[in-house]
Amino acid sequence: MLTTLLVIAGIIVAAIVVVLILASMKPDHFAVARTATINAPPERIYPFIADFRRWTDWSPYEHRDPNLKRSFAGEPGAVGQHYAWEGNKNVGKGSMTVNEVAEPSKVGINLDFISPFACHNKVVFSLAPQGPSTAVTWHMQGPVPFMAKIMHVFMDMDKMCGKDFSEGLAKLKTQAETSHAQAA
Repeated sequence: MLTTLLVIAGIIVAAIVVVLILASMKPDHFAVARTATINAPPERIYPFIADFRRWTDWSPYEHRDPNLKRSFAGEPGAVGQHYAWEGNKNVGKGSMTVNEVAEPSKVGINLDFISPFACHNKVVFSLAPQGPSTAVTWHMQGPVPFMAKIMHVFMDMDKMCGKDFSEGLAKLKTQAETSHAQAA
């Protein structure tokens, strides 16, 4: 019996050591990006991104909690515009602040989560005209402290966030193309 317990304890210790070694080999930063081609000029797409109040039209995170509490401050489309939210476990608590604008080609955002865990990431939306269409890229990057590296052993940020980014860009495409068609 004692031998069995020692073997089980040894296996558990070995598994923990393996996870810690794998975590130590993870990069110190992560980056996730997705791009979609939208059949509208950047001027038609930019307002959906630059105004946090319009994110409810397309963001995949906006409808994961029907009781999401939101607060907005600052001028839409301007540096300093701020959006804070607090919701259920699916959306957590955090805020975004616009830190860079280059209308109609770029919006930079500081993304700060408070819960379910604290993290501070940078988000950039870039819009590049391609004839009558626009390539819209949603890019996020941030640091990966050691505790997060342990989580990264078991989850893939690119797959997890990339799926959401693709979903959001598809909704943004629908919104922007509908708006563009109505204006034309």
